[in-house]
Amino acid sequence: MRALRIFLVVAVILGGLFVIADRVAVGFAEDEAANRIKTTEGLTSTPDVTIEGFPFLTQALGGELDDVKIGIKDYEASTSGTGAAAGTIRIDDLNAEMHGVVFSGSYSTATANTATGTATISYAELLKAAKTETTDVTTGVTAQVVGLSDGGNGKIKVTVEATVFGTKLPQPVSVLSSVSVEGDTVKVHADSLPSLGVDLAEDTVRSVTDFEQKIDDLPGGIQLDKVEVAKDGVDISVKGSDVRLVG
Repeated sequence: MRALRIFLVVAVILGGLFVIADRVAVGFAEDEAANRIKTTEGLTSTPDVTIEGFPFLTQALGGELDDVKIGIKDYEASTSGTGAAAGTIRIDDLNAEMHGVVFSGSYSTATANTATGTATISYAELLKAAKTETTDVTTGVTAQVVGLSDGGNGKIKVTVEATVFGTKLPQPVSVLSSVSVEGDTVKVHADSLPSLGVDLAEDTVRSVTDFEQKIDDLPGGIQLDKVEVAKDGVDISVKGSDVRLVG
């Protein structure tokens, strides 16, 4: 009985030491991964990295991690598209969960078999993609999009200001628009067209109300999947396969 008690005490102590060692190791690995991702993606701040699963050490010895979660604040993605400001668009929150992350022994490369996640773009950022101003020389109407907001029922409210021969309409007009994703592009399309006080050709009005934003370089090559309208912006689902995290 005494030998059994000693064995149990030793087992408990060793188990506790293993847990401590495992947690220390995973903490070090998370910090190292975060710094490497920051360098690879040219980020201004260090991302949050969480390695899921226990024990970590057995995963590390096998060269593959089950799940890794990554969170990036204020990610600057390259853009192009109608009316887009040259350069970048800020993604407020980019969160991704990587599955089956295979890495080299030196941790110089890491690739996830699959990835899913979400990205949030504020209306203020999306507004940069809207055409700032258009003029119909025949009618003398000048119009521009001045605001985007949640229109309810999954629609974006697009607010337009207009002037007719130099006279500004007394009130802005609004239209509800649908938002969608096609490939790497977010598209906003008016369900119906606003009345600007004069008859205009549809393509003239849509040159203001309809716009798109191409997002070129999400981290590791993950791609846009679908989009939903939210209170403060649009929430985009992202996905990918063979996603390069490091190297």
